[in-house]
Amino acid sequence: MAGAKNHQYHIVNPSVWPLVGSLSAMVMLGGVVMWMHEHQAGTYVGIAGLIGVLFTMFSWWVDVIKEAHAGDHTPIVQLHLRYGMILFIASEVMFFVAWFWAYFDAALFPSTAEAIGGTWPPHGMHVLNPFGWPLFNTMVLLCSGTTVTWAHHSLINGDRKGLINGLWCTILLGLLFTTVQAYEYTHAPFGFRENIYTSTFFMATGFHGFHVIVGTIFLIVCLIRSYKGDFTPRQHFGFEAAAWYWHFVDVVWLFLFLCIYVWGGWGAEYH
Repeated sequence: MAGAKNHQYHIVNPSVWPLVGSLSAMVMLGGVVMWMHEHQAGTYVGIAGLIGVLFTMFSWWVDVIKEAHAGDHTPIVQLHLRYGMILFIASEVMFFVAWFWAYFDAALFPSTAEAIGGTWPPHGMHVLNPFGWPLFNTMVLLCSGTTVTWAHHSLINGDRKGLINGLWCTILLGLLFTTVQAYEYTHAPFGFRENIYTSTFFMATGFHGFHVIVGTIFLIVCLIRSYKGDFTPRQHFGFEAAAWYWHFVDVVWLFLFLCIYVWGGWGAEYH
């Protein structure tokens, strides 16, 4: 029959969300620019745009979930969704490459930055003890990697209770990590604007902390969907994407801990 579907690909129906999301992002950007120029309405415009972006994200993902339940996510479609998630994580890797590049450029060639006295860390600085809270947070994230793997294996084997328990453990560990990092920041012996060491330290670790928060929200959504019975052993890309993202966050933190906390603070006095 003419027009009948004779392939496994999913042709997406027309959607309003790309347009709504683009307009909302433009409004949000305009609000940020207005706020930077101290315009009175900048904050309200920016918040309105942010609400529009969040609403678009929620509504668009709801449509994707409906497509999955309708059977549109065939094996070939799921494969391409995985490719998309891999490329997204690769783009996130490039973000961290930028922060590491800035850090190592200053750390390996401190003589090029006269403001820090030609040494790394800058002369006279007190840095955070890597074997205190940072080491504790490393253990927390490593444990969270095992619990999310537990949840994944439980899902594959049809163990719904194990899936839910594993997700709960991972979420609580993620919240614990964020809490400890917030405590660490409030008690840090230096501020963001002091020198290149402090700026790159907060940018790299803070950007990672933001990813932990996003990953925790990602897992909370998966937990809600698990209670609703959305995932099956054969179709659970949403959870798989969250698990990949969480493992990515774990690996990045290991590099941050070793390079910035341990190696980067070597020789300085600990706070």
